Amino acid sequence: MKKAILVAIGFILYGAAMWYYLMHGAQADLPVQFRGSAADPTMFMNDRQLKLSYDFSRIKDWIYFLSVPLEWLIYLLVLGFGISKKMRSTVKQVTRFSVIHTALYVLLLSFVSWILTFPLRYYSYTISRDYHISVQPFKGWMKDSLIDFWVGWIFTVLTVLVIYFFIRKSKKKWWLYAWLISIPFTIFMYFIQPVVIDPLYNKFYPLKDQVLKEKILTLAERADIPASNVYEVNMSEKTNSLNAYVNGIGSNLRIVLWDTTLDKLNDKQVLFVMAHEMGHYVMKHLYQNLIGAIILSFFGLFLGSRIYSWAISKWGKRWGIKGVSDIAGLPVLLLIFSLLSFVAGPVENAFSRKAEKDADRYAIEMTKNPDSAVGAFQQLTISGLSEVNPPKLVKFFLYGHPTMLERITFLDSYKQKYEPKELEKAKKQKRQ
Repeated sequence: MKKAILVAIGFILYGAAMWYYLMHGAQADLPVQFRGSAADPTMFMNDRQLKLSYDFSRIKDWIYFLSVPLEWLIYLLVLGFGISKKMRSTVKQVTRFSVIHTALYVLLLSFVSWILTFPLRYYSYTISRDYHISVQPFKGWMKDSLIDFWVGWIFTVLTVLVIYFFIRKSKKKWWLYAWLISIPFTIFMYFIQPVVIDPLYNKFYPLKDQVLKEKILTLAERADIPASNVYEVNMSEKTNSLNAYVNGIGSNLRIVLWDTTLDKLNDKQVLFVMAHEMGHYVMKHLYQNLIGAIILSFFGLFLGSRIYSWAISKWGKRWGIKGVSDIAGLPVLLLIFSLLSFVAGPVENAFSRKAEKDADRYAIEMTKNPDSAVGAFQQLTISGLSEVNPPKLVKFFLYGHPTMLERITFLDSYKQKYEPKELEKAKKQKRQ
């Protein structure tokens, strides 16, 4: 109990320190050379928007930096207070079948985690509502939260069943067998995501604007993307933010636009956004992400298996865990994978930022309209209350995209390349 109190006090002090850093200590002033440029938020946002953007971004960042260690803390508390071994004993009394036993244990652990993280998730939701980013009523938010819970539970049960099956078969090489099984599963998930998972949360339907649809499909044809339709999703029921994406592989490829994007961007801006998303497909970023996930899972499972065996041998008796094959050790495994994922996050972000910049370059080369490109990102900044130049720590851990300062500055630089050509083209047309 004393250790638990000390950990709780440490978590509170950490939260206070992060709040001070984000609200008072972090330096994110716009560099002098960019003041007055297209990337300067004072040039396209009013004073109220600037204030809201700063406050909203910093609060959401703070919530993230709280949520990660909170997950670790929950696993430690479940282990330290003997809750894990009690849940194992309870489900064993209910059934003798190991599959049901595992499913019930995962359900109990997931429920404990869901309940303990609920206050922070609800606070995040209310902040988004207060700043008019989210427009989703509580009923809809709870529905999505419950879908998240049950979808997560199903996939966790399947994963845990596979892992512990191989642990019982081979305590040293289980990670390798689990990784080999994960490869077709990961590919399968990429394939079914657009047509099975995504529709659980939102309604998808063909783009209503036929003129814009033809423009997008023409753009897709130029990019050699085998798409025959463009989909619109009713995100305006949930958010004021903007987004678009191309996902899926093979016959399940989907070009998708949020209806908020259609409402707030003009056609030229939408075409730039879609060209950016198509750039990901053309440059095979989807497949690179798939390969990256497979490679990371290899190293994650390898390192995780070693750390897991060490942790069980060192603290297993204290936690009431009988061995590496004991389901009561699952919180240890989840804690280890969460820590490894956190460590790998900045590396993944760095690769992602490179891919996003390449997609921006592809889009501007295809559309040759820097004004529309810059205007699109300015509107994205306003609608999402994004911070143009976030603190370095935030960028390091959270940003899978370049900052808006970097993106707008990069796209604005293309004016020197395209504007003279456009002026010359206009002059020729006038003379004719």
